[in-house]
Amino acid sequence: MHNDEMYASWPLKFVRGAGPRYRQIADFIAGAVADNRMQPGDRLPPQRGLAQHLGVDLTTVTRAYAEAGQRGLIEPRGPLGTFIARPTDEPLLQMLDLGMNMPPLPLGCDLQDLLRRGLAKAMERHDVGVMMTYHQAGGGPAEREAGAEWLAQSVGRVDPDRVLVCPGAQAALAAVMLAYSRPGDGIVAEPLVYPGLLTAAQQFGRRILVADTDADGMTPAGLERACRDGGRLVYLNPTLQNPTAHTMSVARRRDLLRAAAACGVRIIEDDPYSLFLQDAPPALASLAPASVFYIATLAKTLTPGLRTAFVLTPDLDGRRNVLAAMRSFAVMAAPLMGVLTTQWIASGMAQQILDGVRAEAHARQRLARQLLPGPFPSAAAGIHLWQTLPDRWTASDLERVARDEGLSVTSSEVFHQGPGAPNAIRISLGSIPDRQELGQALEHLAGLVRRRPRGLRDVIV
Repeated sequence: MHNDEMYASWPLKFVRGAGPRYRQIADFIAGAVADNRMQPGDRLPPQRGLAQHLGVDLTTVTRAYAEAGQRGLIEPRGPLGTFIARPTDEPLLQMLDLGMNMPPLPLGCDLQDLLRRGLAKAMERHDVGVMMTYHQAGGGPAEREAGAEWLAQSVGRVDPDRVLVCPGAQAALAAVMLAYSRPGDGIVAEPLVYPGLLTAAQQFGRRILVADTDADGMTPAGLERACRDGGRLVYLNPTLQNPTAHTMSVARRRDLLRAAAACGVRIIEDDPYSLFLQDAPPALASLAPASVFYIATLAKTLTPGLRTAFVLTPDLDGRRNVLAAMRSFAVMAAPLMGVLTTQWIASGMAQQILDGVRAEAHARQRLARQLLPGPFPSAAAGIHLWQTLPDRWTASDLERVARDEGLSVTSSEVFHQGPGAPNAIRISLGSIPDRQELGQALEHLAGLVRRRPRGLRDVIV
């Protein structure tokens, strides 16, 4: 393979917020192998040449190759170079997923049966040809009515005409950003933030402006300072925040709303988790309906397979503007999912699933708090935990070692903006279907957190 061909197979673009660059390089190799873009026996570029090609230092590539080697993806062959490893006859280590935030299967519900019944009822009421064609962007009247009914649990009674049906929360977030900011504008956020916001901001040429925080989250003074630096939107996830699971007080919510109004900026309230919290504080959108774009996804409370999120806009102009922006990349939400979601909400099936998911999530929270070392400053609710680590571990090292031992967790570096990420990991509780298997994974992780990393020695002073 000629050098130009060798480097042409590396169209890697680093994504801010997606983890350290060395790990992104190793992940690129893993993806290329999985997609058959790199075959066993293919020679990898020399480390120095690849570093120059990617615009990183040599140490980053060296560490990336070491990471890929530990995963069994590549093998060095001395002076011949480094090659994609050939598959072995040994079974692959099964990865137990404590990294992906998704709801557990609902307790006491047969989701497959509910899906079958929901689709059957939808087929009785809707012609297949109608379901399989283009539908009204943003949802038809029945879908928006169902969305308003669902949002009433967290926001109160709302006008369905202000509701927008989107193909997922990421699409909703992107549409609001496109409609209410321009390239170069700032999006004000906390230092620890949902990585999807970082990805969208980078793709659209927006800047993330990190506001000062204290123990209760973003401060009003921090919001105001960031707005003076060009902030046009404020992003908040105030209830069971991702990743820390912190819930912002009512007083702080009111103070931030006043600060945003004084700055003349709108707030995006991303609220995937409040339905897990008993007696959750009022949503920002219920305290200041004219100032907040409220996003509620069903991916975290029912199932990601619905690919449905509801956006409550401040007014009808807001709905039209966000809808116009969404049409630039997503013509509509999937009609079949819209019909199913509407059927589930109208029939009470969605509430039944939510109750089952909440019951299972509560049981998993209790289990995790029994097995993990803690401390856990947040309420025992939701589908994730924030685990601070002892000084002997760094978050990235624990993430790497855990993966080598068959556990997937998420380092604080994935969520953090700027230097000085807290030494912690996010632990997701919903991806492992079986609760007993989850318990075994948590016990394994707890033992890993408590032990000393290999290769470290006690310092004698």
